[in-house]
Amino acid sequence: MTNASRASLFTPVLIGGSLILLINFALRASFGVFQIPIASEFGWPRAEFSLAIAIQNLAWGIGQPIFGALGERWGDRWSIIIGAFLYSAGLILTAHATDPATMQLLEVMVGFGIAGTGFGVILAIIGRASSDENRSLALGIATAAGSAGQVFGAPLAEALLGFYSWQSVFIIFGVLVLACLFFLPLLGDGKPAPRSELEESMGSVLKRAFTDPSYLMIFAGFFSCGYQLAFITAHFPAMITEMCGPISPTGTLASLGITTTSALGAAAISLIGLANIAGAIFAGWLGKRYSKKYLLAGVYTLRTIAAATFILMPITPTSVVIFSVVMGALWLATVPLTSGLVAYIYGLRYMGTLYGFVFLSHQLGSFLGVWLGGKMYDAYGDYTMVWWIGVGVGAFSALIHLPVREAPARLAAA
Repeated sequence: MTNASRASLFTPVLIGGSLILLINFALRASFGVFQIPIASEFGWPRAEFSLAIAIQNLAWGIGQPIFGALGERWGDRWSIIIGAFLYSAGLILTAHATDPATMQLLEVMVGFGIAGTGFGVILAIIGRASSDENRSLALGIATAAGSAGQVFGAPLAEALLGFYSWQSVFIIFGVLVLACLFFLPLLGDGKPAPRSELEESMGSVLKRAFTDPSYLMIFAGFFSCGYQLAFITAHFPAMITEMCGPISPTGTLASLGITTTSALGAAAISLIGLANIAGAIFAGWLGKRYSKKYLLAGVYTLRTIAAATFILMPITPTSVVIFSVVMGALWLATVPLTSGLVAYIYGLRYMGTLYGFVFLSHQLGSFLGVWLGGKMYDAYGDYTMVWWIGVGVGAFSALIHLPVREAPARLAAA
């Protein structure tokens, strides 16, 4: 890659990677819309489909460092190709599931597919292809592309469910995810590092990272991000459908065609994604100018305040819209900052693997948030308790980033 191409912000790599993330997130952000249709058809407790989504998130987290390492050893394209086919097959097979255990098992395949076409692989590709000056902003733009997918993913699912069964929509989405493969040529050769370099240093890099308190604090801090985002993605549409006050037939929402709380639930996910397009880009811009650890602490603090304020107030269409905009601006702002912090401290060669392990913590939080959401809903009839747990873990993440040593580490083998 030439110096001129590295100095450019909008490279083919950034464009191709962003389009893949857009497709990835458009589909995965829609799963919350299927909560009520699937539970209603089979008469399952809310916890059953929640567990399926939770398993999907856990598999995504476990798969992330695996696909990151695969890309660094054999080439990034292989990670994306395998991921796209797993994603597609998992969705299509899920459409034929008729019992909770089968659906939950198939979500392992979907989760691994999301990992192969998601942040861990794509952000590492973009990070390596970007100049030092543009890296943080490029990561923010790519993260925003994922949010752009979220803007239309949930409303698209809601619209399709008006004409097709949820099974048919899953099959349609299974075909759509293969569009990721059309953007592979934009990513360049995707060649791995020389095998001799990988064999002599990967073990040393991982060992030193996992004995570094700063890496462990970043690992622990990303947990709450996963908890909050996955819970909201999976349960917020259903929560709004059941707990939100009525929509005025003469109000602004009704004039936009949002006349039911079910439609508002899907629109809220879209609005979160729309607000995060600006939020993620702004976070990436800030990350190249200010301390990333302090920015992360600030994001988690603001999230905590927003979540606590929302649950303490009556849930109305207005409060839903305001919360969605505020939370959306903070939604994936952690991703360019966290991935950029990992790249800054530990270097670019193994960014995919090291960020992949940090992302595993994110997905452990995702598993807990989604599963607890369904479990506590079945036990108490609402989401209040699990929401307050999210407030608590958000405050924890705000604090644990403060002691991180934000300086390049010497991870090369001695």
